[in-house]
Amino acid sequence: MEILIITGPPYSGKGTQCEILKDELHFEHISTGDRCRLEKQNETEIGKIMSQYEEKGDLVPDSIMKDLFSKILDENIAAKGIILDGYPRTEPQVNDLLELVKSKNLEIGKVINIDVPKEELLKRAQKRAETSNRKDDKDVNIHLKRIAVFESSTRPAIEYMKSKIKVLTFDGMGTIEEITKRIKDNL
Repeated sequence: MEILIITGPPYSGKGTQCEILKDELHFEHISTGDRCRLEKQNETEIGKIMSQYEEKGDLVPDSIMKDLFSKILDENIAAKGIILDGYPRTEPQVNDLLELVKSKNLEIGKVINIDVPKEELLKRAQKRAETSNRKDDKDVNIHLKRIAVFESSTRPAIEYMKSKIKVLTFDGMGTIEEITKRIKDNL
């Protein structure tokens, strides 16, 4: 199984690109946000812990995410490949994922980093809030906090990944089709 990671700031279009690429590559799309919401909805032990963090816009502790991703990798071991959307987000999570992948004799193919300016992220967040029923999408303070957390934790993790895995950075401005073309032309 090959692992493809798609990263970038909140509201950068990661999920949209993952959905397009999963169909083209015949990979499973693992959305961290969706999986965490499912764990919370099912009121699993891990879901209850996650609720305390995510509803405030905070990151779930690395140890919890490592346990969740070990379970996710085991569930998808027979897949041709998986696209990880929203993980890893911190340097320790990068190390955790590399350790998990190695222990399961798997390989990370590439990391796709979608780069979008903050002003555009806020516009996209507002647009998503208009169409989404997610409670966390309605609060502009959570939008700002998520972007700040990305800048303080995930951007350094992406830089750290560059020393461990091939990271390709793409301009996330333009139409969905233009962004997809940029990515596909380099895969």
